[in-house]
Amino acid sequence: MPVSAGIVRSYVPGETNESAADATAGLAQDGLLVTLDFLGEDTLDADQAEATVAAYVDVLKQLSARGLTRGAEVSVKLSAIGQFLPEVGHKTALENARTICRAARNAGTTVTLDMEDHTTTDSTLSILRELRKDFPETGAVLQAMLHRTEADCRALAHEGSRVRLCKGAYLEPEDVAFQDRLDVDKSYVRCLKVLLAGEGYPMIATHDPRMIEIAGSLASRYGRTPGTYEFQMLYGIRPDEQRRLAEKGERVRVYVPYGTEWYGYLMRRLAERPQNLSFFVKSLISKK
Repeated sequence: MPVSAGIVRSYVPGETNESAADATAGLAQDGLLVTLDFLGEDTLDADQAEATVAAYVDVLKQLSARGLTRGAEVSVKLSAIGQFLPEVGHKTALENARTICRAARNAGTTVTLDMEDHTTTDSTLSILRELRKDFPETGAVLQAMLHRTEADCRALAHEGSRVRLCKGAYLEPEDVAFQDRLDVDKSYVRCLKVLLAGEGYPMIATHDPRMIEIAGSLASRYGRTPGTYEFQMLYGIRPDEQRRLAEKGERVRVYVPYGTEWYGYLMRRLAERPQNLSFFVKSLISKK
């Protein structure tokens, strides 16, 4: 319907690779970087996994043809490219990820492996290690809500390592994850300190004004200059803040989801953690 379609377009710019490239071009005009996510996950169909790989390869070609890869990369969920296939999931996801990484390198850009729920963390980090043997520029994502993440940050805070730190959008059990929002925030700050004090390239994924302020202070404390780290935010969430930070000289990357699986993306963002619904409602009112 017209009203709901307009809302969806505010957060998912389209269903095709062309719409993703157009959104990338628009954001680039505002001085913003981009990471593209072709929506879909948890596939148990090998053909669907191959179709997802083909979509990534094609969008990378389109970005390259339009001269956009200097400021745009792709984010990939391993469960969308075969991680959950019975018996061959790990091997298939690794091979498919290699194909996307090769296409990204040929296009002059990079890949970041999205992190999913805690049951996939070990597998995802294992595939990351394999990929980095040939594609050391491959980025990782860690979720501060998990108890293990501070240790994972220490392991990944080395030279050449790109790590996106987010709070986490999945509903996780208390034996593996912090349940209280304050505890998640404290974990986020501890992890930020590890990454900013390390030798890698931190990617600070948050819309939380307080976390953004803390990150800026910590960056100064650890002698970080703009360009040695970046902020990341979701497409459609606090766009004015994205532009404000960019105008200040910060590197800001916008996570742009696209594709026909937009409904699942929006429902997960809204349903799995109450604060996501709050951000969604606030952004509808203010778009700031």
